[in-house]
Amino acid sequence: MFFLSNFISILQSLIVIITVLIGVAFFTLAERKVLSSIQRRKGPDVVGFLGLLQPLADGLKLFVKETIIPSNSDIFLFLSAPLITFILSLLTWAVLPVGSFMVLSDFSLGILYIFAVSSLEVYGVILAGWSSNSRYAFLGSLRTVAQMISYEISIGFIVISLVLISGSLNLTQIIFSQNFFWYCFSIFPMFLMFIVSMLAETNRHPFDLPEAESELVSGYNVEYSGMSFALFFLGEYSSMLLMSCITVVFFLGGGSFPFLSFFFLNLLFLV
Repeated sequence: MFFLSNFISILQSLIVIITVLIGVAFFTLAERKVLSSIQRRKGPDVVGFLGLLQPLADGLKLFVKETIIPSNSDIFLFLSAPLITFILSLLTWAVLPVGSFMVLSDFSLGILYIFAVSSLEVYGVILAGWSSNSRYAFLGSLRTVAQMISYEISIGFIVISLVLISGSLNLTQIIFSQNFFWYCFSIFPMFLMFIVSMLAETNRHPFDLPEAESELVSGYNVEYSGMSFALFFLGEYSSMLLMSCITVVFFLGGGSFPFLSFFFLNLLFLV
């Protein structure tokens, strides 16, 4: 029985990880399609039907490319930094409800777990910049860490307000507390501040200061290539999807529809 429960837990974790990685792959394709339509061009449309196999081709290309290690770098830390960033970006999905009663670990301190894991992602960035032994990479990592820590403070204050309103640190309970009214309506200014902080936390435009390609040549990951660069890329896009899902859980009822709940409740009273 113990072996069976462990096997089921491992299988569930693998399903979540594989789903996230597939979602990240096609999320990059969706982003490139949107950007190409904005710029009035086709975008990826050669590999597969409508370019649907382009993420697989990009992943294969990065997998077979050589990982170049700078001669004066700290090899162990240089190779550990992308692994740390990638693994930490996947750990947070363990407490995120992906559906009704569908969560790997539904414990009572889920928000504290998210804060603990997300704060550790700073170490992967700063180790990447420092171990590269490059001034450009080091300056990029310092700017990234400064921005991440700054906007984690604003996210923390907003989440504290949500905890006080819902009365729980559990993500599932926060979803249940929005069965009849989403928080994006009741605390709309905080919803906007969370969206802005989320963009800054994931280094997306217009908060892409950490990369600053005209000044720092891509920032902290400038010395990385091949799969080591791909791990940073996967970690960044996984964090983007994660923050989007957290926004839905915190402010949009986790996918629940309060108007339908209100309708069915009234129907129940009538019956």
